[in-house]
Amino acid sequence: MYYDHIASPIGRILLAGDGEALTFIGLPESRHPFAVPPDWRRDAARFDDARHQFDAWFAGTRRQFDLELAPRGTPFQRRVWDALTTIPYGETISYAELARRIGQPTASRAVGLANGANPLSIIVPCHRVIGANGSLTGYGGGLAAKRFLLEHERRHAAAPLLRMQESA
Repeated sequence: MYYDHIASPIGRILLAGDGEALTFIGLPESRHPFAVPPDWRRDAARFDDARHQFDAWFAGTRRQFDLELAPRGTPFQRRVWDALTTIPYGETISYAELARRIGQPTASRAVGLANGANPLSIIVPCHRVIGANGSLTGYGGGLAAKRFLLEHERRHAAAPLLRMQESA
């Protein structure tokens, strides 16, 4: 496994991957702190594309990521994580709505647990899931980070997305 850290407005983010795809993103205020195993190799170059995409996302010039992803989880978790990627930038839904979207309307708690186990925070936008009453409920990266991410998206969702033209 390979890893690197990137700077962000919410603090230092850990990126990890197998050399082909991103497998894990660690947020700075995680309630489940992650220590890099000693057999992992730091390799900044492997994460250049991810770093550029995160920089653009935090600058408000990118709304979606285009990276190879390989999250590890149960089939149920993967269904939940796939559904998270359909929540539009700048919008939120409740856990109950997420459960309904995966065809299991009575599984709000299980959906919440799967949401909390998401290994690719921000890219797989688990921060867009809130309580039924609109409250900011648990977030693996801390509620301050969740608040920042949601406010960031709301602020930039209203602005037109300017595409940078590549010079020939």
